Amino acid sequence: MAWYPKAVRLELQPESQEQPAIRPTQLIMHSIVAPWDEHRLYAYWKYSTSLESHFGLDFDGSLGQYLSTTTRADANAAANRRPDGTGAISVETASNTSASDPWTDEQVAELIDLGVWAHQEHGVPLRICAMADDAGFGYHSLHRTWSTSGTACPGAKRIAQFRAEVFPGIVAKARKPATPAPGPTRPVVSLGHVLAAQRRDPGLPQGGTTYRAEGLVVERALYRAGLLAKRWVDGSLGSLTRPAVSEWQERCGFRGRQLGQAADGYFGKTSLTLLGQAYGFTVKD
Repeated sequence: MAWYPKAVRLELQPESQEQPAIRPTQLIMHSIVAPWDEHRLYAYWKYSTSLESHFGLDFDGSLGQYLSTTTRADANAAANRRPDGTGAISVETASNTSASDPWTDEQVAELIDLGVWAHQEHGVPLRICAMADDAGFGYHSLHRTWSTSGTACPGAKRIAQFRAEVFPGIVAKARKPATPAPGPTRPVVSLGHVLAAQRRDPGLPQGGTTYRAEGLVVERALYRAGLLAKRWVDGSLGSLTRPAVSEWQERCGFRGRQLGQAADGYFGKTSLTLLGQAYGFTVKD
């Protein structure tokens, strides 16, 4: 199993257990032809029979992963049905409804980072696939056997970006000598501050914050848990964050006071501590 550390894990079932394994040798980029974030794309594939990809990338650079990259995703047609067991990693990217727009700067940056990871994790070679079976990088319309019905995906502007920015960026970053990263500093969050923000922020003007730094730590953890869209990670523990907190409480085994009632959406010491243990911060009173 291989899961990209920067992506939110939104695992599709039963595909994750039922699809055959692959040995990834390619990374192929697509446009979804819809302005959908990673959560909306997950919902679409979860409740439909449409062909899924491994990743979904929103305009803001937020990324969801739906299957391990060593599990076959059904995008790319013949690219995932080769007799030697090799296959392609596929990434869908949010676009307008005609796939005529370019990738945003955030999308370009994340595609580069994902490409570097695919090279380092799976040995995908730093070259553009000259033929459909070649190991390397490409985009959906590069080879006809990757889409037997024919396609212009990901669109002319994005194809130009792939050749001028994305693929050269992958090569440059992958070949750059790694510099040692500084040791991580574990953030500390006050339960009292979080609860005060949960009570006060909803009454402030949109985006108003009581303890912004600590709110960001908590919201980033909820985002990584797949419970909060990236666009709402702003440090304000307002009304849009509360349903995500409620869902986290229910994951921790807490429910409302009456049968069938949802959790209240306000952190307690246990639920906040468990979130910190899972996503890298410490809780104090």
